[in-house]
Amino acid sequence: MRYIPHTEQDIKLMLAEIGVQNIDALFDSIPDSLRLGDTLLGLPESLSESELTEYLKRLQNKNATAEDYSVFLGAGAYHHFSPVLIDSLISRGEFATSYTPYQPEVSQGTLQAIYEFQTMICLLTGMEVANASMYDGASALAEAVVMSNRVNRRTEFLVSRAVHPEYRKVTETYTRGSNFSLKEIPFNDKGKTDLSTIAGNLTENTSAVVLQSPNFLGTIEEYASLKETLSENGTLMIVAVAEALSLGILQPPGTHGADIVVGEGQSLGLPVSFGGPYVGFFATREKFLRQMPGRLAGETVDQNGKRAYVLTLSTREQHIRRERATSNICTNQGLCALATAIFMSTLGKQGFRELALLNLRKADYLKNRLAHVPDFNIRFSTDTFNEFVLECPRPVEEVLNALKQERIIGGYPLESCYPDLKNCLLICVTDLNSREEMERLAEILEAM
Repeated sequence: MRYIPHTEQDIKLMLAEIGVQNIDALFDSIPDSLRLGDTLLGLPESLSESELTEYLKRLQNKNATAEDYSVFLGAGAYHHFSPVLIDSLISRGEFATSYTPYQPEVSQGTLQAIYEFQTMICLLTGMEVANASMYDGASALAEAVVMSNRVNRRTEFLVSRAVHPEYRKVTETYTRGSNFSLKEIPFNDKGKTDLSTIAGNLTENTSAVVLQSPNFLGTIEEYASLKETLSENGTLMIVAVAEALSLGILQPPGTHGADIVVGEGQSLGLPVSFGGPYVGFFATREKFLRQMPGRLAGETVDQNGKRAYVLTLSTREQHIRRERATSNICTNQGLCALATAIFMSTLGKQGFRELALLNLRKADYLKNRLAHVPDFNIRFSTDTFNEFVLECPRPVEEVLNALKQERIIGGYPLESCYPDLKNCLLICVTDLNSREEMERLAEILEAM
């Protein structure tokens, strides 16, 4: 939409129509003591369009982007290759909106895209039903915790400390007004959740156990043995997946006993983009379908027997359930969900697996290379996907600043959220990191 400002004549006509002398008179009801005044804003002189464009370009050039730097930063946002086909298709006018259609009978293309997204999420997670996407992975996990309470009416949750810190913080925010108890479960010396601690803390009021795999430390969790214990206690298992591409080679969480699988789909065709917009996914077992939050697109037939798509089970607060609705989620991340669906369709099953293997092999190469750099150590000796923890001989800020001087974004400092992992970096390698970049990183660390 073009910006066409009102002319002076337009403004005079509008003011005359409502009987006001000038624009300032519109704000007469606001006391002078509450007005900021023209001089207090400190706004600079106005710029022409060409001057403003140049100014914004100078600001943009201050950013450290993946186009100019070698990036080894992950921690929930992953720099992967995205086929140009995605941008081409999602730019079409009929798709360029994130809003869920209210007139499904005239929105068959959008609903089919959502339906295909749900289907592929079910295939990846090993679950039976999936919804029409969530805002992001963090809010999806929070919704899963709230949903488990609706299922079994219990209020205690055992949350692994290896779950993404921001996911845990969002969950705490969601549940702050409830009487939920979120109990932290530690990870062991291999960077995996201590399953024995989970078993020892189960009570008759434990609603769910929350895990992440690969977890925030990059470690692949082994949790299949939990299912029998949790089932006997009536406790649900929630598994979060922050790096969805890992599902190309890891067994689906559903095969390991997960009751709810949530995660972030950003790595499936969406750019890192300075933090968003992203797309969360949410899948569960069919028996919990009516407790699932958000929207669901379904397939049916019309009166002529032709295949048709509909919105179904939309138990939103604006619809039939009112205060008893499963959530107030309104706008799904439709455009982002479409992008991920195109990404998965373009790669296919084999291509998806091959891309996941490429990430695994590249990360394994760098992990083995850095293990031989003097004074640097791989903190956890265990299976990882495309991230691992590197222990540095000096403060990580010094290491990161030195790498930045060489146009390398070195990783995520873990001490900020894990004080016991002092001088540790979370290093990420994706399909876009070349062997030359990895060797250069290792050589710079060797020279420190």
